[in-house]
Amino acid sequence: MQIGKVIHKYRKARNLTQEEMAKLLGVTAPAVNKWERGVNQPDIALLAPIARLLGITLETLLCFQEVPTAEEISGIIKHMDQTLETASYEDAFQYAADIIHKYPNCHLLIWQLALLLDVRNLMGGKDARAEKYQQQIVQWYAQALESDDAEVRKHAADSLFHYYVRKERYAEAEQFLCYFPSESIERKQMQAEIYSKTDRRAEAYKAYEEILFSEYQKLSVVLHHLYLLSLEDRQIEDAKMWIDKASGFATLFDMGLYHSESCKLELAAMEKDTALTLSIAKNLLDYLQQICVFTDSPMYAHMHFKTVEKSFYAKQRQHLLAAFRDKEAFAYMDGTPMWDELINKNET
Repeated sequence: MQIGKVIHKYRKARNLTQEEMAKLLGVTAPAVNKWERGVNQPDIALLAPIARLLGITLETLLCFQEVPTAEEISGIIKHMDQTLETASYEDAFQYAADIIHKYPNCHLLIWQLALLLDVRNLMGGKDARAEKYQQQIVQWYAQALESDDAEVRKHAADSLFHYYVRKERYAEAEQFLCYFPSESIERKQMQAEIYSKTDRRAEAYKAYEEILFSEYQKLSVVLHHLYLLSLEDRQIEDAKMWIDKASGFATLFDMGLYHSESCKLELAAMEKDTALTLSIAKNLLDYLQQICVFTDSPMYAHMHFKTVEKSFYAKQRQHLLAAFRDKEAFAYMDGTPMWDELINKNET
């Protein structure tokens, strides 16, 4: 894009007429008109005032290239890979610098090129002088951090975070956590890493344990939905597989026998399997006191859980028994003596 087209584009975006722009810059309206038509170019002394007036950077004003397409970006990255493999690190760096100079507003491309150079640098590139280019790579990451695209900003922040961690400059690394949602797994892991690197051991353990606990809950929901989808599609064997996975998952994460058994009840009821239903129901009532057993697990030793009142278990028992007495859900259990005996025994 020629400079005149850039001026025209951003003047229109700011709802300025040529006359208004000319007056603010101290030039004539015909001068602005000639800039935009490509007849003349602004005097070099006017470049900074024009950029400020239009609310853009000098790089944007002077950029003569459009942002490359996705296909063009892919081609540039492929060529960069080849250059890193066949030429010196210095040649690859210069290629990246030329491309970034050509497309200073394509933050995704800037981040990708910087990342390729950074990774090759870490691998010990062919050029022993590669380290001297590191500061420019960091500056390119910082440039990408100015992107309007939140995903690009996250990528750049992640790269900067790991750069400063490698340099053991943890306070600077921690500043980039704000680019990630407070509840995101990436941010929690990065914060835990900072804790572990700065001798905040208890906080590091707690942070990692909280990640385990929250991810178990999320993945349990995912497994349950996969199970439900399988049921809707009449894929019974797949449904059984997901239930087995959910049960094993509960065991793996020290959720206790109650949780590893509870996920099996719905399928047993759907299949009207009286023996299996009776077995699961008995286990649920027997293991009810273990519903919060994970609070004593060494896997979550640094986490703090609320004390569970005895009334909680009593209410849970009442809910279970009420569900088992549901004639519609468990009508197939009518006439099973051990079923009635189980319910009556637990009611008393």
